[in-house]
Amino acid sequence: MSTTLPLPKVVSAPRTHSKQGTTVRRVLIGAALVFLTLFLAFPLLAVFAQAFVKGLHAYLAAIRDEETLLAARLTLMVIFIAVPLNLVFGLAAGWAITKFDFHGKNILITLIDLPLAVSPVVSGLIYVLVFGLHGWFGSWLDSHDIRIIFAVPGIVMATTFVTFPFIARELIPFMQTQGKEEEEAAAVLGANGWHILFKVTLPNIKWSLLYGVILASARAAGEFGAVSVVSGHIRGQTTTLPLQVEILYNEYNFVGAFAAASLLTLLAVVTLIARKTIEWKTSETEE
Repeated sequence: MSTTLPLPKVVSAPRTHSKQGTTVRRVLIGAALVFLTLFLAFPLLAVFAQAFVKGLHAYLAAIRDEETLLAARLTLMVIFIAVPLNLVFGLAAGWAITKFDFHGKNILITLIDLPLAVSPVVSGLIYVLVFGLHGWFGSWLDSHDIRIIFAVPGIVMATTFVTFPFIARELIPFMQTQGKEEEEAAAVLGANGWHILFKVTLPNIKWSLLYGVILASARAAGEFGAVSVVSGHIRGQTTTLPLQVEILYNEYNFVGAFAAASLLTLLAVVTLIARKTIEWKTSETEE
């Protein structure tokens, strides 16, 4: 006579934890949405609402203002000078730190992070101390009729200082994960340093490099503190878009100020789209 063993009872998991997890998830999502709405969506909408408060004609007139156009042109010029300089430095620093062992590597890594720890205003004051009329090289520069402070070179130098960590800090972790086996294999096969750089290293890091360039460009476009110290606020000559926004706002030209601010906002949106595109391309490449 065969006996059948009773089937084990299936005990369902209590739903209390599931409900608690759902509640916590909803609370966190709701808090994040409220935070984004209050501190991101509303300010962005307020910028465009104030820019168009007197209509499209007034907005276009404010955008076409000669000083605003000069400020936008100067901002783009500073980006096109400072970012390539940071690209060369970031690529050289990333390649040296990740592919070679040398004395002072930790010091170099620390110096790369220095602009992130120093206030932009302090960095601007450092340039005034060094290159200002009463600075270390001020008398020599003045005697040779060379202007750095209160001129475009000072703005470029200050912007380069505050933005140069972005490309390097983006490249270094990515290049460390890749290792240096491919470069060593190319060297064994007889490739020289430049061939290794352009044929092996750059193709592997192109998306990470472009990502760092976009971050540095966005930071350069919105820099205020360091540029404010070294520019002298000479209208039409040394005022970038952030400085132009401040000048117009202090003059109660709210439409002009928010119109100029809308240009920076649009640049931020373009930067965000480009950033997400590169992240998608990077994940697609890894897959």
